[in-house]
Amino acid sequence: MNEQAPTYKNHRFPISIVARAVWLYFRFNLSLREVEEMMLERGVEVSYETIRRWCSSHGSSLTARLRRKTPLASDVWHLDEVVVSIGGKKCWLWRAVDQDGYVLDEIVQTRRNTKAAKRLLVRLLKKQGCAPKRIVTDKLRSYGAAKRQLMTNVEHRSHKGLNNRAENSHLPFRKRERTRQGFRSIGSLQHFVSIFSATRNHFVQASSIRSAGLIRAHRINAIAEWKATAHKLA
Repeated sequence: MNEQAPTYKNHRFPISIVARAVWLYFRFNLSLREVEEMMLERGVEVSYETIRRWCSSHGSSLTARLRRKTPLASDVWHLDEVVVSIGGKKCWLWRAVDQDGYVLDEIVQTRRNTKAAKRLLVRLLKKQGCAPKRIVTDKLRSYGAAKRQLMTNVEHRSHKGLNNRAENSHLPFRKRERTRQGFRSIGSLQHFVSIFSATRNHFVQASSIRSAGLIRAHRINAIAEWKATAHKLA
């Protein structure tokens, strides 16, 4: 019996199947074995180890081609950091989100000081291409010191109660961290959050979209764009 010709760069499955597995894993709070079971329900027999390789190899290429939110000088950046334990050692995931909860950037670092805060701001300025109207942080002094070196004319509000938007952005990551049972290295954490946040940015609507009809339309458009992006990779 002749074997079916391989598709999508020598994969046994077409890109639509690969993209669906990647979507399930990064979009929902599922383990690799749960994704394996959901794929089996669809008639696709694939192991969780293969799904792991798909997510590692093709997650970045898929999310890199998704439409990004246009940076605006009127944006407000909310900055915060959360501790993550890897192999018994502490590191910090530094994250920036805008006024709509859209993740602008995040970086894993081993320090929680001015140098680390400055590195985050440098990445943000380079990626966004413009400074924000205002930054909002907690009371960590490192943010103020870094801001004075890089963005002297930008307003800075530092108050624990003002930074709920950034703190709330950690919650989806914390759920995934528990499902994954932690991370093995700083590199694996950085790789995961870059794909996870890009996927979440694409599918989660802005806080201004409140009606059920608009939410449904946004989800339909997001799914269609995901599939179209996958088709371009085939």
